[in-house]
Amino acid sequence: MTALAFLLGLAVGSFLNVCIHRWPRAESVVAPRSRCPACNGQIAWRDNVPALSYILLRGRCRSCGAAVPARYLLVELATAGLFALVAVEFGAGLAALKVALLAAMLTILFFTDLEHFVLPDQVTVSGLLAGIAFSPFVPLRAGVAQVGCDLLGLHPAPWAVSLLESLASALIFGGLLYLTGEIFYRLRGVEGLGFGDVKLVAMLAAFQGSSEALLALLAACLLATLYGTAAVLSGRQQWRSPLPLGSYLAFAGIAAIFCADDILNRYWELVLE
Repeated sequence: MTALAFLLGLAVGSFLNVCIHRWPRAESVVAPRSRCPACNGQIAWRDNVPALSYILLRGRCRSCGAAVPARYLLVELATAGLFALVAVEFGAGLAALKVALLAAMLTILFFTDLEHFVLPDQVTVSGLLAGIAFSPFVPLRAGVAQVGCDLLGLHPAPWAVSLLESLASALIFGGLLYLTGEIFYRLRGVEGLGFGDVKLVAMLAAFQGSSEALLALLAACLLATLYGTAAVLSGRQQWRSPLPLGSYLAFAGIAAIFCADDILNRYWELVLE
């Protein structure tokens, strides 16, 4: 099953590359067929086999010899590896489908923000809706919704609590990030956070619930701060240089898929000791 998941990930990664290249350019991912950006020549099926074609052609277009960005191979192998990890950690079922979909969408967002400072609505908005839709069927960890129900003395069914957790988490985390961006803009007169980041955080919260979303947000902010500080001190960037926060959020969200349970369980063990 792990091998099949790896092969499926290679195929999905090939499609993700199309999304990464075309969505920031407002192009369709359905048509036309794949073409070389350098010579505009149509890519034959034998040159479009995930990973294998890139390796055999040594990362170059067969027609014009132009170099193909290494990102194409990286995305395919990364997606394949993520899908294999999902199979190992979650087996086969609805939970595996959910986390595989989240990992695929976050992979798109990582590279579009890294390359173009763009977080396409095709991913963030549809991901927000998908996270909410999955929540009644793949229960989320108890969080703000459970606390609210306990305070009000309510005892809804587990699926309803999970749905409320998804909705409330998306609203709270998206709202907090939006408010933070507005305050920064009012104080500094420059935009510190894009609305795409707000939608990405809301999407993560809808998929992962409040505890994992908070963990991912804190990790992303820490990573962005460390990298930004190092880049400024090394002279590679200025203090006002923009950072692709969406890429850090996407990376932290993927890490949370596989690590959040262990981290959160350990945290509560220490708190309750």
